[in-house]
Amino acid sequence: MTVDTSLDERRRARELNRVDPANARSWLLVSALRDDLFDEAQLSRSDQVVLDWEDSVDESRKDVARSQVIDWLADGGRAWVRIDDRSSASWAEDVRALRDCPGLLGVMLAKTESADQVVDTVQRLGGHLPVIALVESALGIEEAVSIARAPGVSRLAFGSGDYRRDTGAANEPIALAYPRSRLVTASRIGGLPGPIDGPTVGLSHPLLREQSGDAVALGMTGKICLERDQAAVINECFAPSPADVAWALDFLTEFEAAGGKIRDGSDKPRLGRARLIRSRARLFGVNPS
Repeated sequence: MTVDTSLDERRRARELNRVDPANARSWLLVSALRDDLFDEAQLSRSDQVVLDWEDSVDESRKDVARSQVIDWLADGGRAWVRIDDRSSASWAEDVRALRDCPGLLGVMLAKTESADQVVDTVQRLGGHLPVIALVESALGIEEAVSIARAPGVSRLAFGSGDYRRDTGAANEPIALAYPRSRLVTASRIGGLPGPIDGPTVGLSHPLLREQSGDAVALGMTGKICLERDQAAVINECFAPSPADVAWALDFLTEFEAAGGKIRDGSDKPRLGRARLIRSRARLFGVNPS
């Protein structure tokens, strides 16, 4: 087999600069049947890549999708995989195929509705791979705290499309505020990073910015994307703005110049926010305006 050394070098360079899963903002979802896009996805500006053989693959083509993903991972690719839900007939084969698979970073478990479903998945995969619990139903939202506390879960994610189908909720900020807030609260209780928001469908960047802003305002820290060119917009929206960074650095300078002591009741929350902004600015390379 001919080895593309240029591709290997680009892969290594991209992985060295990739944002770790705990802080990742953009999660690019790619159909497991589109193996022609796997390398492009890995080399894109998305913080993390998820190869999807759940909703994007018909049951009759699951074996083809699994084979393409596993071959690509074995050939030096690195990505997450979205697998079928624990109650499906395909789940057992999914985890069997991925156990000990090289290049697999973790799995995104579809339609998670209980902590036991996460635990079963973690154990079947060998006990060491992280699981992102994709919560997509009313029951899942109500069980979010127990899911967030499940051993092996690394983050929660919001399956907004299936949630709307399950509940009849509109695709409006007010209709999605409760489930988003529930996932944010559950993540905090479970000691997890902020949750990952569901995707924005379509090519409208203004709509993407608007929906990303809604998620950020509620405390979410990442978002699933369906197109490569959405990643840059999401990365910008989920990073602190240059103006926020300027405020944080000014506040910290003033606070330290005053002796680093709490002066009134507003200092402590502002100090926490300023330190978080400074930390994320360093992580994402955002400079003050």
